[in-house]
Amino acid sequence: MFGRRKNKDKDVEVATEQVDAAETPEDTASTEDAPDSVAAETQEDSDAEDVAKTEDDETADGDTEEDGTDQDGDDGIYRINLEREDGPFDIDQVDLDADDIKRIDFGSLIVTPFEDMQMQIQIDQDSGEVQSLLVVRGNNALEVALFAAPSTGEMISQVHREMIQGTEAQNGQAVVNQGPLGAELHRVVPMTGPDGDQGFHVSRSWLAQGPRWLLRGVLMGDCAVGEELDATGQLLLEFFCNLVVRRDELPRVPGDVIPLKVPDELRAEES
Repeated sequence: MFGRRKNKDKDVEVATEQVDAAETPEDTASTEDAPDSVAAETQEDSDAEDVAKTEDDETADGDTEEDGTDQDGDDGIYRINLEREDGPFDIDQVDLDADDIKRIDFGSLIVTPFEDMQMQIQIDQDSGEVQSLLVVRGNNALEVALFAAPSTGEMISQVHREMIQGTEAQNGQAVVNQGPLGAELHRVVPMTGPDGDQGFHVSRSWLAQGPRWLLRGVLMGDCAVGEELDATGQLLLEFFCNLVVRRDELPRVPGDVIPLKVPDELRAEES
């Protein structure tokens, strides 16, 4: 039921940020421009590195060793959600010309803004390609990035296992629960604030797998803490579910970042 939420008049504030080419999408979700309570510290083994390929267990795009089931046997949580009635969507599932909703086209990812949405675009300074988007709402944020996935087999459980290992290496805690999109990873990682105060980075990770793509949303801030999503969390979830992926035909290794591009209208606003 795509397009169930009609878009109201809005001002979409977009802030572009130059980042080092060696940084990963998780690194580009900078806390300097995010709300204070959205603790998104730079991590050596970031979420994007968790998604990234390894030499032993991943093959070129279109060929995979995954058998489509979770190694722990929990098929109820881990599933190949190629048919998502409520999104996120593949471009072949929707007709974007069938409604009058105004969207923002980032090439590989099409965004449906909500009222008074603020968005930061994380750009690779060498390639000029968009690595990820950070959507901010009050003291909350959702970081969105797109990755290549195998043409067959379920990838989400593997990504979660690697993310859990990375979290434990940082003396943090991670647990997989049943969420609105199936398996949802909750992470609590100790961190040091800008004033030297000790705190925790709390997040929820949503993963949606489609035809040769994996879409990741990392929810941060107050709405990531409670067991149930508050109104802001529900809004950001709806934003995530309304995303449309237009994956190109280039061969990619599962785990590789699929870059986005800055829309021409946003470049015009910058100038």
